[in-house]
This record gives sequence, structure tokens and C-alpha cells, in this order.
Amino acid sequence: MKKYSSLKEIQTLISQKQLTLTDLLAYYFKQIKENEHLNAFNEVFFYSAEAQAKAVQQKIENGTAGKLAGMVIGIKDNICYKDHVVTASSKMLDGFVSPYSSTVVQRLLQEDAVIIGRLNCDEFAMGGSNETSYFGAAKNAANPELVPGGSSGGSAVAVQADMCLAALGTDTGGSVRQPAAFCGQVGLKPTYGRISRYGVIAYASSFDQVGPITSSVEDAAILLQVLAGADENDSTVSPLAVPDYPSLLEKKEKQKIAVLKETIESDALDPEIKLAILKSIEALKADGHTVEYVSFDLLDYLVPAYYILTTAEASSNLSRYDGVHYGHRNTEAKSLTELYKLSRAEGFGEEVKRRILLGTFVLSAGYYDAYYQKAQQVRRLIREKMDNLFIDYDLVLSPVAPTPAFKIGDHVQDALVMYMADIFTVLPSLSGNPAIALPLGNNSEGLPLSIQFTAKHFEEDKLLAFSQAFLLS
Repeated sequence: MKKYSSLKEIQTLISQKQLTLTDLLAYYFKQIKENEHLNAFNEVFFYSAEAQAKAVQQKIENGTAGKLAGMVIGIKDNICYKDHVVTASSKMLDGFVSPYSSTVVQRLLQEDAVIIGRLNCDEFAMGGSNETSYFGAAKNAANPELVPGGSSGGSAVAVQADMCLAALGTDTGGSVRQPAAFCGQVGLKPTYGRISRYGVIAYASSFDQVGPITSSVEDAAILLQVLAGADENDSTVSPLAVPDYPSLLEKKEKQKIAVLKETIESDALDPEIKLAILKSIEALKADGHTVEYVSFDLLDYLVPAYYILTTAEASSNLSRYDGVHYGHRNTEAKSLTELYKLSRAEGFGEEVKRRILLGTFVLSAGYYDAYYQKAQQVRRLIREKMDNLFIDYDLVLSPVAPTPAFKIGDHVQDALVMYMADIFTVLPSLSGNPAIALPLGNNSEGLPLSIQFTAKHFEEDKLLAFSQAFLLS
């Protein structure tokens, strides 16, 4: 069987009685088995997925199926699904069964998606290569010696290797877009507050955002329409009406695009990525879009501000894992203080510990003003600069990552090098803008290349329509 390219194709085949959901699920189970070496799944939901598939197939035959009937989707292992294990790929939560479902899972199920399993990720979504997972690194299907990106590496590989049609990841500083780029997929980070975070294990609450990884822009639009919208369980979600994103994909408008000059001229940018982006810029101009280079002089402040703020929030969010309420508990502690220390020391991996320590430091007395408050001021300046940029431009163009996928083990011991790999993705995260990673073909070694576009707040409709036209041109 060939790879299914979109939900539309699957739904057409089902309507023509050439395919059933149970056949489709069996196909994906086979793909998962054949690609076990990629370590994309922490768990496959064989029984619940089969039960779902049978129930949805009956709905299809009755004519009562939802928008996502025919979509087999994986979820990142930090998204809660009632009566299923969720671990955030950490020893701290190994074996923890969620007592409730996240809003995004509820909305998937309401529209009759079939959830096939939970996907490998960096521990508590902290990492850019999927190497910090308690379950071991996921591997890039283009070359299993390479990382798939992170933290949503398993989600990107599962779609790349045709183990499910689509996957959900979470994006804090690029954790949907960067793995999508490394694996040649479409990765969308919506506007902060567009999708509910209820039931998503928190890393940095003012940054985290659920986003889809798909093979097509159309599937990303369909998923966004289903997942977006107000939620009484999450006060940070926007009450704005949700547009019919799929119906707006055909809207073809000439855009005014700003290219962030410093990102293209950066010494860190791989020459083949730069060449591919420059060719895209010329193609956009030839297609009638206005493309202009603009300076963004805050580039050097992005990564420091991002890591100060996110580690501070992580330090606070992860304080709940104390060995008392739930999660890993040391059984030999002789006092409450020892229980806290030993449980946390054993339950958390090295990268998570590093970020907790850094976050606790920047929030501590005497350093709060010097670091955390300053980083918040920088974040505000970044937000204002982006808002001003979007007065004159419709979209902002930049790379996704400085390099293609790198070898497993190359950077994991050098935290600074790993953090600097986020230099191009953290900008939309700091400003809260929607951004998308789009595939740009492969380099001379056959590795996926990618490009990033950012739009105004809540203009995902424009971003998706442009992306559709861009990939089809």
C-alpha cells in the first residue's frame, strides 16, 4: 500500500468503499512494527484504537461521522488521555495513568479521530533533539543515525515514516517546527492562546502551545479548526471565533513579506539551507509577492531571554513532582526532606535538573531583578518590534533551524550549542505569533530542508492559505 497523503484522500477511499478504518489501522500498526527501530512511540494504543476504529466505521456507515473520521493520529507523550498512561518521557511519571483527557484529546475524539498511541519526546518537552527522553532517543527516518529534532521528535518521525497520518506536538520554543523541519513535514505553532493547554503537562505556561505535525497544509488547517477555540478550563485561551480554515485555503493573495536579514546572513546558517531559502525568495518575487529585507537587531537577545523565562516557569511548574502526590517516589527516605530530594534526584533527567536549577537561580532573591525581570522587559521589546513589523508586512520569513538534522550524540553534552539551535524558532514563541515550518526539499545528503513563515496574531488563515500556495507553486 502507498502512503496516504491526506485526510481527504482517506475519506474519499472510505466513501468509495475501497478502504475501512479497521484496514487503515491495521496498515498503520504494520508500519509501526516495521519502524520500531526509530523509537517514535512510547506506547501503541492497540485496544482502544481498534475499539475507536470500529465505532467510527459504524458512524461512517450511518452517515453520522465527524470531520476527522478517517484520521489516525498520534499524540505527544505530554498530552493527557483518560485511562491511558502519560509520562512526558520521564522516569518521574513512569506508569502514571491520566484520570482525565486534555481538551485537545476530547476535541479529537468528538470529531471521530482515532488516537493510535503516545509519541516519544524530550523529557518534559525540554530539549531540541529528543535525546533527553527516559525511553531513549527517537531516530530520524531519513537516516537513523540522526536526531529527528525535539522536543516533539517522536511526533515528527511518526508522520515522516508513515506510522500515522498526523500527530500532535507541543511547541514552547520551536518544538513542533524544528522536528517538522528535520523530518520534512509541515509543523504549525498557532498563536499563543488559540488552542487550549488544559491537560497538557506544563513546561513553560506562557509559551506552551499545542500544534499539529502533518504531511499537508490542508490537514494542519483541518486539525487547527477542530482544536482551536475557547475552553472554560483554560483562561488563557482566546474567545475569538474560529475561522473555517480549510475553506480559506484557496484564498490566493499577494503578500508583503519581510525577510529577517540577520537570520539569512548568520554565520551559523548552513550554506545549503541559505541557498534553498534564497531560491524561494526569488520564486516568491517571481510569483508577484513583495519581498523585502528588514533588520531585526534583537536577534542576539532571543535565546538568553527565552531560556531565562522558560526555565523560571519550568522551575515553578515542576515543583509539584515531589514524590508525595504522584510520580516517582524513593522508598528508602528517612525524612520528608530526604523524600523530596531523593525522589526528584532519581525521577528527573540531567537536562530537566539543569533547567530547574537555572530557573530557580534566576527567580531567587538578589537575581530576580537582574535576570528574570530584564528578560521580561526584553520579551516586551520583542513583542513590540514584531507588532510594528506587522504594520507594514503580512508575513515574516526566516530559517527554522541553522542546520539540517545532526548526529545523535553530537550536541547532547554541550547545552549551549543545543540551546543556540533554537535561535530562529524562539522569536515567534517570545512574541506569541503563529508560525509554520514548511519543507524545502532535501540537501545533497538527502536530508530535509525547511523554511519558516510567521504571521500576525490570530491570522492563521492567511498563514495557512499562503503556505498551501507556496508548497503547490
